[in-house]
Amino acid sequence: MHGLANPARFLRIARWLMPLCLSAGLVVMLGALGWGLFFAPAERLQGETVRIVYIHVPAAWLGMAGWMGIAAAGFAELVWRHPLAGIAARACAVPGAVFTGVCLLTGSLWGRPAWGTWWVWDGRLTSMLVLLFLYFGWMALSQASEDSNGGQSRAPAIFGLVGAVNIPIIHYSVIWWNSQHQAPSITMGKSAMAGDFLWPLLLATLGFTLVFAGSALARMRAILANQQAEARLRRKALNEVYRTP
Repeated sequence: MHGLANPARFLRIARWLMPLCLSAGLVVMLGALGWGLFFAPAERLQGETVRIVYIHVPAAWLGMAGWMGIAAAGFAELVWRHPLAGIAARACAVPGAVFTGVCLLTGSLWGRPAWGTWWVWDGRLTSMLVLLFLYFGWMALSQASEDSNGGQSRAPAIFGLVGAVNIPIIHYSVIWWNSQHQAPSITMGKSAMAGDFLWPLLLATLGFTLVFAGSALARMRAILANQQAEARLRRKALNEVYRTP
């Protein structure tokens, strides 16, 4: 990890890793969605609406994983002063928020035929909505910190670590409270899903994850390029000032 602390070394790796993740992710994702949406069977009770699972579940996983990326980057920034940690957190924020929004949208589309309503204020849905607001709050705080302190404030890192408390709440909410949301179908080492549904879901999750990783790497490269351009402009401005008689 510390070997990647050098921005130049990171950029050399990201230059080939980013397109690899994006291209492989798109191929796997589209193939898995084609399999799940058009060739997988309908579910006995949920019928054709079960096909939403191939988008909803990967989006939920990546919404939570994005925040864990922010929290891990915040920890690295606070403990090891990792120079790329803040950039990594910023790169995870937008894709994480997008996937959280997709999760909430597809969950509503799923809930209407399954529960007879678009929304219920149960533990899983409410904590996922809180996660979306946490993303918005983190991005606003990160932007404000950058504007006032040149990106040196530790407030976003601390906020990311505190907000991580919501992740186990999301995960265990269907176990802790009486919830309309179904219990986890996939747990460590076993699955309650039939293979006809499980395999396209796992492939879709892999594809979405690779796309998320490629998007985060692309955002990190863009942020670094913007910082380098700003640094060059500041050096040029200082040189102009010193040349002024």
